[in-house]
Amino acid sequence: MAEDLVVTRTLVVPARDLSERFSRSSGPGGQGVNTTDSRVELSFDVARSPSVPEHMRYRMLCRLRGRLTDGVLTVTASEHRAQLQNRAAARERMAALLRAAAAAPAPIRRPTKPTRGSKERRIAEKKRRGATKQGRRGSWDAN
Repeated sequence: MAEDLVVTRTLVVPARDLSERFSRSSGPGGQGVNTTDSRVELSFDVARSPSVPEHMRYRMLCRLRGRLTDGVLTVTASEHRAQLQNRAAARERMAALLRAAAAAPAPIRRPTKPTRGSKERRIAEKKRRGATKQGRRGSWDAN
């Protein structure tokens, strides 16, 4: 599975920039759990990779700040019994994290004021509602 990791149309991480480590996974597997290295750790050096454009690198480093160790993003997968499935899961998880970190920031909302007509409609509705409640009040001196 030495193919490039496609994150977005503009960001493709070459396979040479990814490093995989395998270890024994916990969980179900019977006797095989003690002999197979099915847990996958996939690492990518975000800070020093030439495949990440410079304008995107700063944004990714800021957004992934809590997950990075010396500029390296590490993802683990051990939910499947087969190493191949864990490799695919780790690659998908890595792509999702990088995709979210590389996304452009949302446009800044410019606050607007309510229109004069909407203010007048709101006040008119308040007066109507007040008149309705006023009509519900009974007089205590009714004979």
